Amino acid sequence: MMNHDFRKIFKLNKYLFIMYEFENVKKFFDISDYNYSSMYKYIELFIFSAAGFFIPFFIGHPQIVVGIIVNSFLISSSLKFKDYKILPVVVMPSLGALSRGLLFGPYTPFLFYMIPFIWIGNYLLVYAFRQFKLKKKLNYWLSLGMGIVFKAGFLFLTAYIFYIFGVVPAVFLTAMGVMQAITAFGGGVAAFGYEKISRWVNRS
Repeated sequence: MMNHDFRKIFKLNKYLFIMYEFENVKKFFDISDYNYSSMYKYIELFIFSAAGFFIPFFIGHPQIVVGIIVNSFLISSSLKFKDYKILPVVVMPSLGALSRGLLFGPYTPFLFYMIPFIWIGNYLLVYAFRQFKLKKKLNYWLSLGMGIVFKAGFLFLTAYIFYIFGVVPAVFLTAMGVMQAITAFGGGVAAFGYEKISRWVNRS
């Protein structure tokens, strides 16, 4: 009888240990319950916006690196801000890229045509990620995937329509399709690491 009771207690403790570890893992992947001060958040928003504008000047190439950094700013900002407050992060990177083209050349008119749609695509990424992560309570990676589908799908469709009408060259189909998906995913990975470090720093 004692052996039987001991086995039951052992199984119960094992079950409780597994549940405890599961909760720890769940908390590790949950990065939406931050309690940052308002001043910290707005300083971060200013840095993201300014960096988003100047990164095309200081890095420029390879474009994939610029895209990953910009998308990481978008994802991180979406976890803390909503609506109009996030617009500077949405619009500043493409304005920086356009300014770099105007100042250093050669200036391409194709980017000028695409800029309003890039803004919409960036906002779709932010909006979709925020909706699925914070409101529908999906996990981080599924929410990121949905945001990528919305952004890359919209930009590719826009570029394809422009290509059909001869507005942009064929290279824009790749730049606004596969490349957008790759940089958005890379940005999501970078943002996840950044938010984990920020959370640790603010709690220490």
